[in-house]
Amino acid sequence: MKILIVNISDIQGGAARAAYRLHEALLFQQIESKMLVIDKESNDPAVEKIGGFKGKILKEITPRLDQLKVKRYKHRTEGIFSPSSIGLSVVVDEINKIRPDIVHLHWICRSMIKIEDIKRIEAPVVWSLHDMWAFTGGCHYTEGCGGYIKGCGSCKVLGSNDTKDLSHSVFLRKKESYPHIKNMTIVGLSRWMHGCAKMSTLLKEKRHVQLPNPIDTSYFKPSDIDRAKEKWGFSKEKKIVLFSAMSATSDRRKGFYELEEALKKIEDRDLEFAVLGSDKIEKVQKDGVTMHYLGYIADDNDLRSLYNAVDLLVIPSLQENLSNAIMESLACATPVVGFDIGGNADMIEHQKSGYLVEPFDTTDLARGIEWVANCESYEDLCTYAREKVCREFESSIVAQKYIALYEEILHAD
Repeated sequence: MKILIVNISDIQGGAARAAYRLHEALLFQQIESKMLVIDKESNDPAVEKIGGFKGKILKEITPRLDQLKVKRYKHRTEGIFSPSSIGLSVVVDEINKIRPDIVHLHWICRSMIKIEDIKRIEAPVVWSLHDMWAFTGGCHYTEGCGGYIKGCGSCKVLGSNDTKDLSHSVFLRKKESYPHIKNMTIVGLSRWMHGCAKMSTLLKEKRHVQLPNPIDTSYFKPSDIDRAKEKWGFSKEKKIVLFSAMSATSDRRKGFYELEEALKKIEDRDLEFAVLGSDKIEKVQKDGVTMHYLGYIADDNDLRSLYNAVDLLVIPSLQENLSNAIMESLACATPVVGFDIGGNADMIEHQKSGYLVEPFDTTDLARGIEWVANCESYEDLCTYAREKVCREFESSIVAQKYIALYEEILHAD
């Protein structure tokens, strides 16, 4: 069985890291897996990059051209919007040239594959939804808008009041193209994403399954806490709370504003905060609380060390699918606090592996952080957190479920 995993990058970004982990897990199970990407950062010979002149155009030119129509909307939010109306046929041509048994799509925006070209893929398609883009009119997260259920227009992300705006035209392009993709299985990585996709106008007629991303729990695991704290310059006498997100302080969806409001309500002065994914590296005082801004970290060794150096992770995202950070933290036996939204409840069990916060209630967010930090049964939280990940998300277990899905698709074809 030959599986081709298609993603914009192999290891840069959350979707890339999740896709690559599946690729590695399949290889470990003796499945012939390859990746096809635009940006290759690893040295993995099983990862093929679209190179040459066309690859350069795909990486540097077409993404900018694709955003020209988006930039016309002067009141748009900071959320990502992808028309995917400009692209080269080279990616799908290469997919068909490789002749895989299954094409497993992951994150294919930034003009990697034009919407109309997906139907040209000759092999059965499996599509893992790392965000909502596949079934919306172009936004990656709806910011609370339910337009994808009936049809898009007056897009909240675009800041538009026009019912016939860009989101409406992108929606119609998908509506015309998707029926031509006869053998496509949609994978909702979380129960929330699975439910959204099944309700959507664009994908409701497709086959849907719910399977998570895998994680190697032999790698992400507990280690020497004191040594980890020393590496990151954290006080051993303080409880350290980590806030981790891509564009942590600039992306409104990541909830840094809610975290700042919660900080004002926290009475425990023995807490310090570390921010991963910020644009700066510094140590400052904010509302009487010490904040360690750590910048960006992509290396898994550093991430594993960091999860072991902190006492809990807080994920105040307003919308979230199946967070790599939550899974990694729990695997390292570090409890997590997050709003009870999206896929968070798939991983965080309330007062068992962390604390599920009443959505967007900053008082409860502060309460949850303090509850975990001062929990009398803190060690039990840590033990249960790791046990849950090992039981439900460990690489070999998840890989076997994907293999069973692939085989089922091939036998039915």
